[in-house]
Amino acid sequence: MTVFEPLREQLTDAARAFGGDAVAGILTGIVDDVDRALAEEPEIFPVCHHSPASALAMARRLREKRPSVVYLELCEDLAPLLAELRNCRLPVALQAFASRVEGFPAAWAPLSVVAPITEASAEYQAIAYALDTPGVEIVPVDRSTDHVFQWAPRDGDAAAPASEPASGSGSGEGGEPKEALHGDAVGIEIGGLRPGFAELEEHLLRHGKVRHWSEWWDQYVEQPLAGADYATYRQVMVLIGSLFRRLRPPDAERRDRDEDRERYMWTRMREHLAATGADPADCLYVCGAFHAASRVEQFGLAADAEPFEITPRTATSWRYGLIPSSHSAIEAQFGLAPGSVSIAAATWEKAVKRSGVKPFRLSGQAGKAPRGRKTPQVKGGAVQDGPPADRLTGFLSGPPALDGLDEAELLGWCVDIVRLARRNGYLAGTADAIAVFETSVLLAGMRGRACPTPYDFQDAAVTCIEKDRVPGRRDVARLCEILLGGDRIGAVGYDALPPLARDVHDRLQPLGLDLQKRTVQRALLDLHAEPDLLPCSELLWILRRLLPDGAVRPIMGSRELGDRPIQESWDLAIGRHQRALVELGYEGVSVEQVLEQRLRRAAWGPDATVVTALEAVEDAVLYLGGGRFAGELGARAVELLAAERTVDEAPEVVRRIRRLLAHYRAAEPALPRWCQAFVVEGYAHYCTLLPTAFADEAGGVRQVAAMLGFLFGMESLALSLGCDHAQLELAVRQSHPEAPAKVALLWAAKAQLGLMTRDELRARCDELLANPLVVPSFPLYMSGFVQALDPAPALAPLVVEAMSKAFGRLPDAVLLPWLPNLVATLREHARELVPTLVREAARTFPASLPALDAWTPPWESRAAPAASAAPAASGPVADLLAAHPMACDAVAALLGHPVEWDEPAGGDGGGEARGLLERHPAAAEAVAELLARAGAASR
Repeated sequence: MTVFEPLREQLTDAARAFGGDAVAGILTGIVDDVDRALAEEPEIFPVCHHSPASALAMARRLREKRPSVVYLELCEDLAPLLAELRNCRLPVALQAFASRVEGFPAAWAPLSVVAPITEASAEYQAIAYALDTPGVEIVPVDRSTDHVFQWAPRDGDAAAPASEPASGSGSGEGGEPKEALHGDAVGIEIGGLRPGFAELEEHLLRHGKVRHWSEWWDQYVEQPLAGADYATYRQVMVLIGSLFRRLRPPDAERRDRDEDRERYMWTRMREHLAATGADPADCLYVCGAFHAASRVEQFGLAADAEPFEITPRTATSWRYGLIPSSHSAIEAQFGLAPGSVSIAAATWEKAVKRSGVKPFRLSGQAGKAPRGRKTPQVKGGAVQDGPPADRLTGFLSGPPALDGLDEAELLGWCVDIVRLARRNGYLAGTADAIAVFETSVLLAGMRGRACPTPYDFQDAAVTCIEKDRVPGRRDVARLCEILLGGDRIGAVGYDALPPLARDVHDRLQPLGLDLQKRTVQRALLDLHAEPDLLPCSELLWILRRLLPDGAVRPIMGSRELGDRPIQESWDLAIGRHQRALVELGYEGVSVEQVLEQRLRRAAWGPDATVVTALEAVEDAVLYLGGGRFAGELGARAVELLAAERTVDEAPEVVRRIRRLLAHYRAAEPALPRWCQAFVVEGYAHYCTLLPTAFADEAGGVRQVAAMLGFLFGMESLALSLGCDHAQLELAVRQSHPEAPAKVALLWAAKAQLGLMTRDELRARCDELLANPLVVPSFPLYMSGFVQALDPAPALAPLVVEAMSKAFGRLPDAVLLPWLPNLVATLREHARELVPTLVREAARTFPASLPALDAWTPPWESRAAPAASAAPAASGPVADLLAAHPMACDAVAALLGHPVEWDEPAGGDGGGEARGLLERHPAAAEAVAELLARAGAASR
């Protein structure tokens, strides 16, 4: 008969009276789980994550038992990081990171796992005790981070698994994270306890008269267990873990994963005991209360089940380090109520001061020491190592010990919250402080509490102070969190940083700034007066390229090809983005190496394009000095250009290669080989694709204009490298576009090649304006002409002429509906070239209003001399035609024009024929010459 037999019988009778055999089986099974866990070796210490009661019981038990081995529910490959905790300011998170994955879906990359550590947690007490006590070994026994993802469900391998919920936990309580210090990492929580389905949690919250799970746990578990002895603490925690385990939903996949974790941990403990020969009686197994009530066949050292087969890790290369964490980041990752971890930290300090327990703390630990450190004695909670006694019966049947009202503490909270509220814009006063005090006491009484908790105080403050609006950035609930402890943010010390991060701190030391601070700091660099700061400038530009926005922000200065910096100004928040800097250290030992690796991956990636490769070349020149690496990236750009089958990125390709060629021509004695190869390959490539691009209805006019810009702009260089001009001419002759913009672009290309004269191009524009059917689409032709300013900038005067004629000749009924279409078309298809058109118009038109009255357009002044010369040349022609009227009549009939010979008054000759001849003297001269040749032949 066990010590729990009376309790088992009592629960069985009660369950059969009220719930039947099913409930009786659950309740008696819970008692069996408690009995089994307490009798096992090594001693099982059940915990809850970030629980002050667990941390307090852990500190007491470690000072009593003094175990030589501590087995910890923590990823086994994170063990080397534990010693680095002494160089940090808590809270921080242990992290495993992998940028390249092997054996996992590629869509999951990068992989990241974090395990947050706070001072008010049992695992930190165990770590501090083991690391600072000679002869004590701490052994993480949970699955490795690689197995975390091996065992993760792969729902189509579409995305990486989300943050792993704690064992026995349900959904989160809502609330947006204040700071994503953990990024999108998967969180590993030690000892998470929460009902497995929403109905049970809702039932507990409703009957407990609380708002969320964190408040229920604080009232019904944390506060009663804070002053309980160790035996009571163990039995209650295992009882809760067993209850939630037996009442969880029948999720087979989740159940199997939890049980595999338990088999994994017991297998690792057996292996360690067999390898070291340690005495199980001197060992302590720290795990979540959920796992303490395990029923797997490998549970306990006396079990005779086969060892659990642990699969090998994948070939993924993991990097390990510490990243800063915060209370709000922990709350957001694990679905806790906002402010619950801060309240737990304040509860921990208060409990340490009240109980007199001396907590363990790593020597050299950065940060504020908890209050009560100077009281070494242990009060209450003494451990009895004799036979286990039934503490559950008394704990479950008796009322909880209620603390008395601490009026001084509550009054201090009320006064401080009013002061803080006034500072943030609230109209609060003494009456509000009194109201908060009385309301806190009232709420605590309604909820069955003798002493108001921080949650009661928060509800009372919101009710009495916030009223109907929030005048500032912070609401009253957030002010209460700040008052009760705030969002404590940790930091990783210099010695615990990876080599890359330490190198960054060392190289930026000449700036004289404390890069560990989370505030934004201004750095001023006068590179002309202090040239020694130039390496700092180069490093800052690389960090701006690698770190997230806001970490390194230039206020004054730029980094472009050919620039020489003189003065720069920077806003630095590297301390605020310490996580990103640490993760950067997982990729290499210096920022230059990381940047080179990233550029190489981008250029040789499966989705790499010509633009990607050229952008990598430019970054290599800007940040890494170019050289051999830039040549490799440039050769890759040539390969991608040769394999390209579309011209969608032609505008960006042309823009980047022009910039690079200009840089090399100014900075180098000769063009690199890859530039020459790119020009040769691009000339042949774009000549080949030009007819198809002109005919493709889906292709844009900007892409075709960019191709022509490359061909015309780099033709001289291409010809000097062995290309053939006939390729371009044949490509233009073979192009037959139908879209108006592309037709205009083709005309401009022919004019540039000499296949069409300027007068012919001007005549075609006049024909477009004269044809009423074409006028609605004339804006499209104009967009093509404007796009042609890139490959053929000499056509700018002709484009201005064509547009001016359109505004001058079109009637208002046509022009007014046509004008918005023209503006929209130019804005869509030729936005970057319109300034060129405007500058040419400014050069053509007069600059003042009086000069406009006497101004004659250049194209009209060129046509005037030809018109004035016509009458002088028509004298002998008129005489010839008058001598041979029948020939003139025949030509007029051939042209389809009736002719009447009328003698004008005064005998000067004329009539309609004379007017026609004056308007078209060239035709008359041609006919006269033809007749003269016919007469000479007849003679």
